[in-house]
Amino acid sequence: MPLSPSDRELVVAELGREPTRAEAALFENLWSEHCAYRSSRPLLSAFDSEGEQVVVGPGDDAAVVALPGEETYITFGIESHNHPSYVDPYDGAATGVGGIVRDTLSMGAYPIALLDSLYFGAFDREHSRYLFDGVVEGIAGYGNAIGVPTVGGSLSFHPGYEGNPLVNVACVGLLPEERLLTAEAQRTGNRLVLVGNATGRDGLGGASFASEDLGEDAATEDRPAVQVGDPYAEKRLIEANETLLDENLVESARDLGAAGLGGASSELVAKGDFGAHIDLETVHQREPGMNALEILLAESQERMCYEVTPENTDRVAAIAERFDLGCSVIGEITDGNYSCVFDGETVVDVPAEFLADGAPTNDLPAERPAEPVRELPSPDLEAMFERLLEHPNTASREWVYRQYDHEVGLRTARGPGDDAAVLAIHESGTGIALSAGAEPNWTAVDPHEGARAVALENATNLAAKGATPLAAVDCLNGGNPEKSDVYGGFSAIVDGLAEMCNSLSVPVVGGNVSLYNDSAAGAIPPTPTLAMVGARDGDDAPPTALAGAGTLLLVGDRALAGHEVGLGGSQYLDCVGGTDRFPTLPGSPQTLVETLAEVANHEETLAVHDASHGGLAVTLAEMVSDDAGAVVDINGPASTAELCFHEQPGRAVVETTNPAAVRAAFSEIAPVHEIGTATDSGRLELSVGDTELSYSAETIAERRAVLDRAMD
Repeated sequence: MPLSPSDRELVVAELGREPTRAEAALFENLWSEHCAYRSSRPLLSAFDSEGEQVVVGPGDDAAVVALPGEETYITFGIESHNHPSYVDPYDGAATGVGGIVRDTLSMGAYPIALLDSLYFGAFDREHSRYLFDGVVEGIAGYGNAIGVPTVGGSLSFHPGYEGNPLVNVACVGLLPEERLLTAEAQRTGNRLVLVGNATGRDGLGGASFASEDLGEDAATEDRPAVQVGDPYAEKRLIEANETLLDENLVESARDLGAAGLGGASSELVAKGDFGAHIDLETVHQREPGMNALEILLAESQERMCYEVTPENTDRVAAIAERFDLGCSVIGEITDGNYSCVFDGETVVDVPAEFLADGAPTNDLPAERPAEPVRELPSPDLEAMFERLLEHPNTASREWVYRQYDHEVGLRTARGPGDDAAVLAIHESGTGIALSAGAEPNWTAVDPHEGARAVALENATNLAAKGATPLAAVDCLNGGNPEKSDVYGGFSAIVDGLAEMCNSLSVPVVGGNVSLYNDSAAGAIPPTPTLAMVGARDGDDAPPTALAGAGTLLLVGDRALAGHEVGLGGSQYLDCVGGTDRFPTLPGSPQTLVETLAEVANHEETLAVHDASHGGLAVTLAEMVSDDAGAVVDINGPASTAELCFHEQPGRAVVETTNPAAVRAAFSEIAPVHEIGTATDSGRLELSVGDTELSYSAETIAERRAVLDRAMD
């Protein structure tokens, strides 16, 4: 992508001359949508990112949040690697993991958990399964090798992702207060030191590649823009970073991601209101004959840029050598321009702040979608229940997460397959719960309400494990913003997500924007992936699986309470056809979530499971096992389809030996309905109106193993 005429005009006006080839390429990448958020920046002020727990908010490599009542911090960040994962699913996904892990390192933290939210085209398409297989293998291959557990996430199949899958990866890190770093340069005269793998030509122009629609020939034509990962070098870099921090050798740090060395070094010094002088020939390289532009913009992986005092550079080099990593002192921080020399010639000489933060924003028209009308079919209940058990969007994800090492590090108390992962923070006695994902069926039918529902869904997942939300990060994915309907849908998900996070008092402390997710197949659905972290006392969270000894209560369901809920966005309606509005969400969401977390921690609570995807019927099927079943009677004023299959978030099934305590807790907050009892039968006995369904846990498990049958 060339520098646009209007951008070139701004650059020429600022510099008073035409930019050099290297400067033009730097501006093109750093002013791209991927780096500068030109179309989304005007919308992001809707998010509230402040709170007493927020130590570092948006703008750094990762956010930093204090755990309640502790001197322990966690870092939280999320990134997309969408276009690269279409071109090369294995390396695209693997390097997405590597990048978000290095964002964690640059804050002084040790990575302790990953979450992956994945979106592909229709599962019956061979190309979708090819991408799915490669992406999962890439995440597993990289995450397992570096010893960071992948503990949760989400998976969706939707025709809108056929030509443009989404791969969103979040990472959580842990650090004591005194180890905190930022990506803000501290002092002139300090050296810039590059540590990690040698620089090659892979990933050239990755930032600009991520800021354009995918063409039909992208899998071949854009392969050079995809980075190649080396997880074993990343593992050495993780341990080297720990050693550098142990010896207090780093003043600030930034990982080399989008726009490579040019992006990392210019952003680092610009945040501190400094400049830099860099000698590009000092950069350690793995390919001969590299020119200045290639050295600046290559996105070779497993590299970090550190600010180091002059007296500490030799010790940093010695530690890098100990871990078999390259090390180059490439320049120093100045109070002048950001300048780079190569072969005795100044190839870059520009104001750092103008380069890093000077991109203008785009003023784009937004056309909001119309609300759908209600047109509902009435299919057979039993046939639909079986169809949903076998649908890839509501089936078991075990094929995915059994490829991930989710127990390495010995912190995982609840892992993949539960509503939220729960990790033990042994250093403080606190437990943290993690949830991540979005639902394209929801945001396709109603971007605003669907995005609100995504935030409530993630918060409910945490509450089901007895945790109250602490903070969130978002990965906002959309199509080509220059199309008014696409930008209208994107602006709606931003507003909806911000509104619900504000209602929940959950600060959105960081995130990522990925636009131009368009292909020959069209634009993706607006997809607001949200990753949320919550805190709880200890890590002994209630399970999803029934214990077989309590009363079953359904909390928060509006259909059983006599309200017309709506089937819009449900997997049921997607299967049978028809249209409907999205369900009305409950009022007082913060109180609802906090109360559910309180109930989940009751001594008498035996199991809790959030009710959403697939509706109540699928939720109950997910709770039975060979050791425990349920006898359930669902009757109410709503239709059978609504009772069983609507996907209103903010609901949960609670197994308890003290139903009165649950009712008392939710009095005047949310409706509570007794729907049955847990048993030791290993069967789900479900009565809805005149229909009686009976399935063994074994039969349910066999039907839900659709990914295993298709992929193995």
